[in-house]
Amino acid sequence: MWIVAILLAACATKPTRPTRSEFQDIPVPNGLTYVPDRSTIIESPTVKAARLVYRGRIELESLAVAIRATLESNGWRHLSSTTSSNPTTTQVYEKGGNSLQVVFWETWWYTYVEVTASRALQVAK
Repeated sequence: MWIVAILLAACATKPTRPTRSEFQDIPVPNGLTYVPDRSTIIESPTVKAARLVYRGRIELESLAVAIRATLESNGWRHLSSTTSSNPTTTQVYEKGGNSLQVVFWETWWYTYVEVTASRALQVAK
């Protein structure tokens, strides 16, 4: 019995992986965990691009509304949203010539968020 209590205490105190965002003006809501094995980051002297995947146990519709509100408050202009029957929701944004796509989908246990963004970098002369 005490072994179970020790294991439960160890699991409860284990720190979670911090959330990350490669772009400071693309905030990631609390409750989402970065999934590195599904993510890709590309940097060159002129472009920074990323496909960042997060997951959490948050209801899809409320998460989509929260992310839209947060992005718009950070200057991203919402261009379109689509929802399919499987259900997958896609939101597209623009800010200063940079593009951003956010895709939400659910599995039996998690809600996933895929953030795909690109940004032209200023080249020092």
